[in-house]
This record gives sequence, structure tokens and C-alpha cells, in this order.
Amino acid sequence: MIDNILKRQDVPVAETWDLSDLVPNEEAYNAGVKKILEDAKNFNTKYQGHITDAKQIVDVISDYEALVEASIPFGSFVELDLEVDQTNDASQIRTSKFGTISSQIASLVSFVHSEILELPTELLEEAIKLAPSYSHYINRLIDKKAYQLHPEVEKTLAALGSTFDAAYGLYNTAKLVDMKFENFTVGDQSYPLSYNLFEGDWELESDTDVRRQAFKAFSEKLANYQHTTAKTYNTHVQTEKTIADLRGYDSVTDYLLFDQEVDRDLYNRQIDVIMKELAPHMRRYAKLLQKEHGLEKMTFADLKISLDPNYEPSITIEESRDYMKKALAVMGEDYLEMIDRAFDDRWIDFANNEGKSTGAFCASPYGSHSYILISWTQRMNEVFVLAHELGHAGHFRNAQKNQSLFNSESSTYFVESPSTMNEMLVANYLLNNSDDPRFKRWVIATIIARTYYHNFVTHLLEAAYQRKVYELVDAGESVNATILNNLKRSVLEEFWGEDVEINEGAELTWMRQPHYYMGLYPYTYSAGLTISTQVSQRILHEGQPAVDDWIKVLQAGGTKTPVELAQMAGVDITTDKPLQDTIAFIGSLIDQLETLTEEIHQVK
Repeated sequence: MIDNILKRQDVPVAETWDLSDLVPNEEAYNAGVKKILEDAKNFNTKYQGHITDAKQIVDVISDYEALVEASIPFGSFVELDLEVDQTNDASQIRTSKFGTISSQIASLVSFVHSEILELPTELLEEAIKLAPSYSHYINRLIDKKAYQLHPEVEKTLAALGSTFDAAYGLYNTAKLVDMKFENFTVGDQSYPLSYNLFEGDWELESDTDVRRQAFKAFSEKLANYQHTTAKTYNTHVQTEKTIADLRGYDSVTDYLLFDQEVDRDLYNRQIDVIMKELAPHMRRYAKLLQKEHGLEKMTFADLKISLDPNYEPSITIEESRDYMKKALAVMGEDYLEMIDRAFDDRWIDFANNEGKSTGAFCASPYGSHSYILISWTQRMNEVFVLAHELGHAGHFRNAQKNQSLFNSESSTYFVESPSTMNEMLVANYLLNNSDDPRFKRWVIATIIARTYYHNFVTHLLEAAYQRKVYELVDAGESVNATILNNLKRSVLEEFWGEDVEINEGAELTWMRQPHYYMGLYPYTYSAGLTISTQVSQRILHEGQPAVDDWIKVLQAGGTKTPVELAQMAGVDITTDKPLQDTIAFIGSLIDQLETLTEEIHQVK
């Protein structure tokens, strides 16, 4: 349990990541950014108005790729430095300045796609023959022809890039800088509160009075900022609506799905099937929690508690390395070497400090290595969180070794598959190495509470809510705090029914997630976990051939669509079957929890 909240400067250096691999010092940063801006100007002079044949198409794409690649270390440094301390004035100012420079560069290079797309499709197809490695990239450009605007309009939109992204910055500023939490009190004991402490500790707290009071205090603070946050979010979705209309998309949803390379069928199926078919299983799980904890009623504030809180051990950072190396050994020596380097070379920011972004993520700048943000709480379930982020690292390590920059990033529909795959591999390892019913119950409960709850419930309910928001926006409506609260509450009540009381404050959950500023990202967690569940079962039963297939999928990067990547791994996501099989698998896990619980009580 963390009992105080440190300032960033007071955090042990060993618990922080080392960004010097991106940019060694401020002098190098300033010189590098200046050079990139000059290179962009020279690139503009060399190519604008001069793209007339297939060879020049290939040349401009190649040089454009090199320009973007050269800028990545600096953009990543700016972003990651701010993520660990949003209160840092120097980082805030640097980020703002870099945003302005990025907009200048985007304006200078906006002609690339405009001029290429003004050329006949036959020339673009000829360019593919000259440079087959760019085939996926160029075909995606061809797909964009119908939505491309006049070059001057594209230039203007590019110049306004930092303005369009401003809502996300405002959201983070309100959330991580301005929102200060007072201690909350239970009896005569005072407890510290922050975003990270609430989501990392108090939501999971086994003491019901402490947990519910923390939820109440946290929700009351959120409520003070709900109108500002809602206004910020409305600005974001209205901007998306304007761009979707300008480009001629039928809806914001179609606009946002375009880059994911999937259609509405895959999007809607993920939400509709889970809302209908998973809900009964998760209500059973909620009732099991209620019974084990002796709660008179099950509330929204109780859903994250452990089934067996007295059993879950604490774990050190170094112990987590040992667990993951054993669990992920099936992925091969290169993967294990990556895990060691992540710990030894400080790729991971473990610290829990004021102003640090909530949750966990993995950034993988091309040409460097991954950087993982996590706020370590010493709870055993952090092994699953860290394994998840290392799954992203392993994905991009494989993709970037085998693909150029423009071919390295897969669709966001698929991107959560490698991360959730690692969680499943950790679970498989733990289950296969113990016959202790209580340990097995802890592992399975962790899979439900961490892996599936997080990805198939938390993020899926975000997606169901988000879909309702975009339906309003597409109908010409705006949203405010009252509307967003009502939408969120309606989704929660639909999923949990009468088995869970959606207590006051639960409707504010929409304020907690940054995913709403990242397009249609929330539903992709369950999409990715659907794929990884099926493939992890293949690995469990088939061994090395299934692992080999999966490594090839990781190496393919963004050269295939999500449907094609899943097919490479032996999963057909064009049908309902993988999703329904995954939901049935979740149901079987809850069956096992119920059986193991009875067995444990009989022994007692």
C-alpha cells in the first residue's frame, strides 16, 4: 500500500525510465528540432509540384518516410517527458512549442498525399510494381482518394493539427494538474487520494468502508470538474464531426473506422454481442464476489475487489521479471532478451508520483525501443499489467525489425491482441504450475478481474457509451455533462441489470478515460482479446507451430488488414464464432471459480 504521494523529483531514479536513448540532452533536442524543420522546408522545395510519374511517387514516399522517422525521437521525448509529470512547467512549455513546430512541418509536407492522389490510379499502381514494399501504404492512399480535399484545404487542416489535438491536452490538464484530491477519512484514519492511488489501490481495497468512502470522495471531486470536462469532450467530438463532414464520410463512425481498416459490422458486432451474451456471465461473477465478501448489496464501487483478497501476495519489481520470463519463455530467446533489457536499461517507469498519467501504456518509437509507463503498487496483479505492456513492446520489436516505418504499425483493431496474448500466456503458465485450489482460484479470478473485466467490460462499456455519443453527434446534437452522465448510467444499468447497484458517482466514469480522445479505440480491446484468446488456446494445445504462426503475425506489422492478420493466426473474425467462443470461455472460467470456491470452503 502506498501511503504518500511523491513529487517527481523525490522518486528513486531506478524506478524511472531513461529517455536519453531518444534525446541525450536539451541542447541535442533543440538542435534536432531545428534541423527537422529545415529538412521539412528542403523537402517541400524539392518535391512540391514535381511529382509526375511512378518513380517520383516512390522517391517522395521514401524521403517522406525518412523525414518522419527522423522526427520520431524528438516527438516521443516531448510526449513521454510530460506523461510522467503533467505539473512540470518546462515539459508543458516544451510540449506546446513542439506542437507549433509539428503543425508547421505538417503544413510543409501536406502536399505529399494531395499531389499523389491527384495522379491517375494507374500511376499509383505502377509505383507499387516499382516498390512492392509500399504496396499496402499506396493502396491505402488509393482508398483515400474519395475523401481527399483540395490541396490548400489539406494544407490548412495540417497546419491546424495542434489545435485539433488541443482538447486532449485540456482534458489531461484538468485531470492531472488542476484536480487536487484531499485525503478522505474513515473512522479516525486519514487516507491519501489521487487518480493513481484510487485506480491502483482503493478500487481494489478489501475493506468495504474504506473502498466505498474512497469511491465517494473520488466521485465528488470528479463532479466538480464534470462541466469543464464535458465541454472539452464536446469540442473534440464536434471537431471530428466537422472533419468527417468535410471529407464526405457518411458519419463520424465511418470516418474513424476508415484508418482501422474494418467495417461497421465488425465494430457493431463486438459491442452488441458482448452487451447481450457476456452480461449474464459477469453478473454471476458479481454475485460470487458479493457472497464471498458478505456484502448486503453489490454496488458499482465493489466490482474491482479481489475474490480472495487475503491470498493475493505483494510482489517486488524484480520478482515480476522472474515471473514474466518463465511465463513468456514460449515466445523464444529474443523475447526474453527484450524483457531483460526492459528492466536493466530502464525502459519502464514504475514510479507513483504526483502529476503522472493514470493507467499504463507502452510507447514504441520507431528506431528506438519501447517505453512502458505503469504505477507500481506491489500487487500481484501488476504482473498481468506489465506483461500486457511488454506484449505491445514485443509486437513492435518484431514489426520494426522486419518492416519499414510506414509498414510497421498495425490497425488499432488488432493492436491489443499481442498485449492481451501475454496476459493469457501468464495465466496459462501459472495454472499449469500449481495444483493448489486456492492458487488456481486466484489466477482464474485475476484473469476475470484483470484481463477480461478490463478489456471485455470496462473498455467495452466505454465503447457502448461512445457509440451512443456519436449517434447524437451524427444527428446534429451536442453533449453536455447531464447527457453524458445519463448515457453512461444507461449503459451500466443495461449491462449489470438488477444484480449491481449503480451507485451515485458511477455515471461519472466517462470522465476517467483518455480513450475517448483516441477515436474508436475502446472497443478494440475486446477485439484484440478475442483474437488472443483463440490463439492462446492454440499455443496451449499445439505448442511451437502456433507460436511460430504468431511470431509471423507480429512481424507483419501493418502490411495486412486486421482480418488478414487474424487469419494468419488461424482465427476468422469475419464471423461471430471467435467472439462467441471467447465469451463461452469466460463463462467456463466463472464456472471454475464457483466450483473451486465450493471446494475451498469444504476443506475449511
